[in-house]
Amino acid sequence: MNNEKLTPRNENYSEWYNQVIQRAEMADYAPVRGCMVVRPYGWALWENIQQALDSRFKATGHVNAAFPLFIPMSFLEKEKEHVEGFSPELAVVTIGGGEKLEEPLVVRPTSETIIGYMYSKWIKSYRDLPLLINQWGNVVRWEMRTRLFLRTLEFYWQEGHTAHATEKEAEEETLRMLDIYTRFAIDEAAVPVIPGRKSSTEKFAGAVHSYSIEAMMGDTKALQAGTSHLLGQNFARAFNIQYLDVNNELQYCWTTSWGVSTRFIGAIIMTHGDDQGLIMPPKLAPIQVVIVPIYKNDAERSMVMPVVEQVRDRLTGLRVKVDDRSELTPGFKFNDWEMRGVPLRLEIGPKDVEKGSVMAARRDIPGREGKVILAQENLMASVQNLLGQIHTSLYERAKSFRDNHIEDVDTYEALSAAVEKGWAYAWWCGSRACEARVKEDTKATTRCIPMDQPGGEGKCVVCGEEAHEKIYFARAY
Repeated sequence: MNNEKLTPRNENYSEWYNQVIQRAEMADYAPVRGCMVVRPYGWALWENIQQALDSRFKATGHVNAAFPLFIPMSFLEKEKEHVEGFSPELAVVTIGGGEKLEEPLVVRPTSETIIGYMYSKWIKSYRDLPLLINQWGNVVRWEMRTRLFLRTLEFYWQEGHTAHATEKEAEEETLRMLDIYTRFAIDEAAVPVIPGRKSSTEKFAGAVHSYSIEAMMGDTKALQAGTSHLLGQNFARAFNIQYLDVNNELQYCWTTSWGVSTRFIGAIIMTHGDDQGLIMPPKLAPIQVVIVPIYKNDAERSMVMPVVEQVRDRLTGLRVKVDDRSELTPGFKFNDWEMRGVPLRLEIGPKDVEKGSVMAARRDIPGREGKVILAQENLMASVQNLLGQIHTSLYERAKSFRDNHIEDVDTYEALSAAVEKGWAYAWWCGSRACEARVKEDTKATTRCIPMDQPGGEGKCVVCGEEAHEKIYFARAY
């Protein structure tokens, strides 16, 4: 346990981020460069993310399966754009059982190829479609610059892969999953996101269209928090995924893929955290309520602890922790749970026992302003109400921060200035050359072409040519 103050975010944001992860015992560095160990507290958050997403997937007809970790190198070479996009990041196995392998095996960076191969075996008729499968697992990408949760050599994620009879059905699936990610981010994580289409430069290697949800972090950088890809027939043709239609004619399928990873944990940390540590969104928090008993001697302890247990039992259905560590002071405990971001703290001392009340402290509002006295009677309803208020407060605060750091610009000079302190929103002609110029001059990239467009047309902020869409530019993780 480390009760030292964190480096302030405005002083060194990167250092604050690394410190808060380790001091809150979310994750730690592994002995292999670029890898991480996800500690129990961090894994508990990931499990809650899994449960929230998995229930949404199953409600829309998706089922879970598991595919191999090793993929024949020849599989990746079947889809030219795909292999070119991933080649620099591949981990390749050439020796197994002490002998050189006849064909190198790739440790999966993503599973489109191996799943495409299996789908070609399983899909024969239009009656087999749509095929809607998701898997939870790990992947390996040999990243050069790594950061806990945000970018590591090995990370955990879900990847959905679906096959459809028509392009229309595949496009609908792609957008349906994008909406699921959007609703999850807002409704469970209290993270405001902007859904939109990626530029052709930024799209997934091998996709026809890629869509993403983009979030602004506490330092105003962008984070791609989830993606959904229309793969068209690219992988279907590469792996011969065909079906007989109602007219008994052979057709290629249309496929999609979509995913959210442990990088979303980084999104939660950087969206909500403050100089005291984490602030967990209540619906995903590993511990939603911590109860801290306060007493000075054995007599007071005998008075307080039965009430603490009663309060805990009344909060059935919530994730509740009683901090009965006798060797630590209440002040140390308060700081410890603030570091870990527990949304609501309940303090119970002798006076609270006498009054039939508890003192509640909101993590999102520091100091006295965040404290309120609750009656033990109807405590469950009061706590649930407070947790709901905390969720709304976190979302509105993050949304306000984001909106205040997005500038609608109409000149290149204004764009360059805007991305120094936030995001720029501007007309863009769609040219790769204009996109590359912005990246070269400002280190900002195109984030997404938002689904909600203003309509009409304007002049490209870079070249001045006619433009039909507006796009976000930002520096990103």
